[in-house]
Amino acid sequence: MTDVAGKRILVTGATGALGSRIAQQLHAAGATLVLTGTSPEKLQALGLPVELYALDLSLPGAAASLIQTVTSAGQLDGIVAAHGVVAFGPVADLDAQTLQQLQAINQTSPIELITSAIPSLSAAKAAGSEPFVLTISGVIADMPTAGMAAYGASKAGLKSFVSAAQRELRREGIRIVDTRPPHTETGLASRAIAGVAPAMPQGLDPDAVAARIVAAIVNDEKDVPAEAFS
Repeated sequence: MTDVAGKRILVTGATGALGSRIAQQLHAAGATLVLTGTSPEKLQALGLPVELYALDLSLPGAAASLIQTVTSAGQLDGIVAAHGVVAFGPVADLDAQTLQQLQAINQTSPIELITSAIPSLSAAKAAGSEPFVLTISGVIADMPTAGMAAYGASKAGLKSFVSAAQRELRREGIRIVDTRPPHTETGLASRAIAGVAPAMPQGLDPDAVAARIVAAIVNDEKDVPAEAFS
């Protein structure tokens, strides 16, 4: 098991409905948190006595710069990549800007976080820690869905990267776990960067999903598919 008490953990997307709950639960478990989001005001509103960084992870190099800043301030023991955006609509209506934003935020920036953090996470392992990275690709990564092709592609690409990186980085003692929760009532669908969400059944409780994600960290899990959230 991984004891998060006293561990310095970076949570991106910490002002989101899911990221904020994960941060609150890790804080309650004694973790030392570094939180990011795009809004300084929303980060402050979390009310947690933690390190805060407001930045836009869609910008080229932003994730690498964040890791450099965070690791220069101390040992980094774990990362929870909880940031993301969604878009809807037929492929015939997909525009280049939407595609670029989906890829930059959902796929490129988490990959950049992971690759940039390898040296510091390896150092944490050498110091006796149990370093980890957790990603949230979601059920869409396993379920190509009409009207969500570009969004699904960005998440499936992340899952594919994580699957390969797991096998490489376990030699370094770095655990990467991908989680794929089903539709969750976070309100993300109502904040789509393009298109309008189709009618969806009632989603999962975000508190329960956050708890399951934190449990995956603590229990040394390596993969949490959609059925693990039922």
